[in-house]
Amino acid sequence: MSLGIPEIILIVVVVLLLFGAKRIPELARSLGRAQNEYKKAKDALKEEAEDLQKTVEKAAEAEDKKG
Repeated sequence: MSLGIPEIILIVVVVLLLFGAKRIPELARSLGRAQNEYKKAKDALKEEAEDLQKTVEKAAEAEDKKG
């Protein structure tokens, strides 16, 4: 399912009517900031998961050496 030119034009017109031409750049900036924050949080969680995995592997290695 893809959007054609008429659907895109209709969406743009509806957005213009709902928000007005002056608010659209502000909304775009807000969406960009939200996307950036999401990416930062995702990267932080990924890094934390990798650190936790390394810690668990080191603990398992230490236990194998003991036993």
